[in-house]
Amino acid sequence: MPPLAAARYPDLPERPRVLVPVGATEQHGPHLPLSTDTDIATAVARRAGERTGSWVAPAIAFGASGEHQGFPGVFSVGTTVLTEMVVELTRSLALWAGEVVFVNGHGGNVAALRTAVETLRAEGHTVRWLPCAVAGDAHAGYTETSIMLYLSPEDVALDRAVAGNVQPLPDLMDRLRHSGVRAVSPNGVLGDPAGANARAGAELFDRMVQRIVDELR
Repeated sequence: MPPLAAARYPDLPERPRVLVPVGATEQHGPHLPLSTDTDIATAVARRAGERTGSWVAPAIAFGASGEHQGFPGVFSVGTTVLTEMVVELTRSLALWAGEVVFVNGHGGNVAALRTAVETLRAEGHTVRWLPCAVAGDAHAGYTETSIMLYLSPEDVALDRAVAGNVQPLPDLMDRLRHSGVRAVSPNGVLGDPAGANARAGAELFDRMVQRIVDELR
């Protein structure tokens, strides 16, 4: 099954399920690319789509990343705009798709997705959102670095990987909300990438995919 964007419209089945990856374009420490969240969400959606016969749409690559604006390279559209984007995309897709599932790779998008899905369900649409989630450190640490070493090792600058703030995320949330990531981690990392490796990344990635597949089934 090709990506949805590569399909011809006569080849689409009646009322297909469509997975829409939702990521971000934001700093991921000195060693990971700005596209990390989008890359992971897209890869998870594609693998889950293969296993469930779902079509995978082009990713939404700009999310709500205001907490990262203290760093260069961040593109943030904010919660309000992302909410409207999800609502309007679903209204459009619902004219021919049976179900729309947003596969989210960035925590900052959650508020927008929750609000949008609530609005859309009240309108009668078949829509939900699912997270790319596993237990691990919060941002650009062991977890994301390992997954990127599995998915796209050429994009990981391991020689630049250093630890950031390793405090548990709940302990940092108040400062993060009020002052942003840079106030709690000058290098942008929330966690420690030390020891990250592709084998661990494959296991973490498979857990993310299986969680999505289980929900879809």
